[in-house]
Amino acid sequence: MYRSTSISGLRLPFKLQTPNSKLQTPNFKLQTSNFKLPLLLLFLVFSTFTLHAQLLSLPDGGVNQKMWAGQRIGVTDIDIHWNAPGVKGREGKIWGTNIAYYGFTDIGFGTSKSSPWRAGANECTTLEFSTDVTIEGKPLAAGKYGFFIALYPDSCTLIFSSNAAGWGSYFYKPEEDVLRVTVRQQKDLPQSREWLAYTFTNPTGRSVEVALEWERWRIPFTVAVDLEKTTVASIRRQLSGGMGFDPPSMQAAARWCLTNNVNLEEALLWADRTTDPTLGGQQTFAALSTKAGLERKLGRAAEADKSMQTALEKATILDLHGYGRQLVTDKKYQEAMSVFQKNYEKHGDTWPTHVGLMRGYSATGNLKKALEHAQIALKQAPDDLNKKSLEGMVKTLSEGKAIAQ
Repeated sequence: MYRSTSISGLRLPFKLQTPNSKLQTPNFKLQTSNFKLPLLLLFLVFSTFTLHAQLLSLPDGGVNQKMWAGQRIGVTDIDIHWNAPGVKGREGKIWGTNIAYYGFTDIGFGTSKSSPWRAGANECTTLEFSTDVTIEGKPLAAGKYGFFIALYPDSCTLIFSSNAAGWGSYFYKPEEDVLRVTVRQQKDLPQSREWLAYTFTNPTGRSVEVALEWERWRIPFTVAVDLEKTTVASIRRQLSGGMGFDPPSMQAAARWCLTNNVNLEEALLWADRTTDPTLGGQQTFAALSTKAGLERKLGRAAEADKSMQTALEKATILDLHGYGRQLVTDKKYQEAMSVFQKNYEKHGDTWPTHVGLMRGYSATGNLKKALEHAQIALKQAPDDLNKKSLEGMVKTLSEGKAIAQ
């Protein structure tokens, strides 16, 4: 009798011996008269099984380490993924050898006949930036890049490739380069690093130094962002969704623009929406004072005065104190004194109002009155931390010196 069976989804006719067969052992014969299966097909089928097995993720036994690192600058995320080789007793035999060779070379496999070093091991090292950045001052668009380095004895050429999916640099193509930057490496470092690593150092609000470190070499480069441009773009993107109906979020956006003196016209629109009751906004001191600050920077003095007056009427004791301190920081001493006095008139004999008058009088040069209010505030201090701070200020004023603002 004939029955069909299948191999990897392919149904094939086989002749099976029935129970009445004279054979004592099973004998499966391929019925070639109806269907002829080439030996090559069987080879391909079982090769497929082997191929799938090779894709299985297993520990590599410590040969290399799969690693990643990241850093945020402002609203920009930097992500690096690499496979880290180890020195493994090869110190002094890494750089300029077949491990990390100089320049471009034919590595004997793949399609590239002139490959730079893959800046790691195994798969392609990748760097990804969530916004546009600059590398050593040269612009690079947001995106994910394959990262290679052409090494030389006293310099290194960093290569950012549009192909981030390759295996090492075996299929490197120079026409896929998006950016090349030359930097100088640091050599003969006192401490040897066993596993290749990418580090982040010297962070600021606008930049960070990224470095490849391995053995006794360090290859640094600076990644920087346009903080204002990227942040405003991020704010717009966020406010285009549900946050665009959230007054506190719009208030925070407007305040950031005011503080950084950017995007003032659009920020004023956000501030208007934040304080508009018909749009769910509230006329709080924070919202109104932000609006007043934007109006003043845009040259709308009368509107700014009106908004600030409304803000002061709605201010709490701490709102007024904080605003007065900000005016002192801005060296607007008389305006600050007026705010501190208003706070005292509105909220009376309390610790924050006396602290404010102490600061106002000190800033305007009346150290005697400043000392009087400092001594009163000391008696009203709510905790040991504030008490200790006021004790220092009383001492300073008693010596005839103005307090630090």
